[in-house]
Amino acid sequence: MTLPGQGALIAALEGTWPARSKSVTGGWTIRDGAGGGKRVSAATTEDEDSSIPVAETAMRALAQQPLFMLREGQTRLQDRLEACGYRCVDPSVIYAAPVAAIAQEPPAISLYPVWPPLAIMRSIWADGGIGPARVQVMARVRGPKAGLIARSHDRAAGAAFCAIDGDIAMVHAVEVATALRRKGVARNIVQGAAFWAQAQGAHWLALAVTEANGPARALYDALGMQVMARYSYRQKED
Repeated sequence: MTLPGQGALIAALEGTWPARSKSVTGGWTIRDGAGGGKRVSAATTEDEDSSIPVAETAMRALAQQPLFMLREGQTRLQDRLEACGYRCVDPSVIYAAPVAAIAQEPPAISLYPVWPPLAIMRSIWADGGIGPARVQVMARVRGPKAGLIARSHDRAAGAAFCAIDGDIAMVHAVEVATALRRKGVARNIVQGAAFWAQAQGAHWLALAVTEANGPARALYDALGMQVMARYSYRQKED
């Protein structure tokens, strides 16, 4: 089986983590992120010669600082943005694997799919910097979705969000309570997300992570997931 490529994975990333609204102007897709973070706020384009000032004006009209997302291979656009003073931020990769290769039924009372998210999940997310605006991103998803609450040592230990776009299940917002890290909670979340996604008919499991997040990447490598896409952001210093 051939793993999904960059185009399908970027589309699934957006489909399972949507902006409040989108518009197209001057060749750019402009996103209103409503405070939900870089993924839902960055401008993108297929035409690497699109006017940068046009995108900047459109983003400022939404009261957003100009921010651009570049896929791997958009070198001309990268050079143009660098010439305008934009620096690289949060280079990231998207991992993918057949859902059947990752899925494992969670041990009893260790992981539950729920929606809407429980108060304890919101608290765990908030401790990791995933606040109400990002929970609103989850709420905007129209397709199959679930919040995942993990338990370990007789307490809530972690939370995540999983949603499906086509045949790709994308895992977002994986957060483990600080005191319970390195105890297998994140592995249980990813395998449990795959188990849930398999029951929904998904063929692939994917997730995005910054290149610098060594512990998370070590887990995904150990699970047999493969890097299938890369992207990064460009923004100016405040």
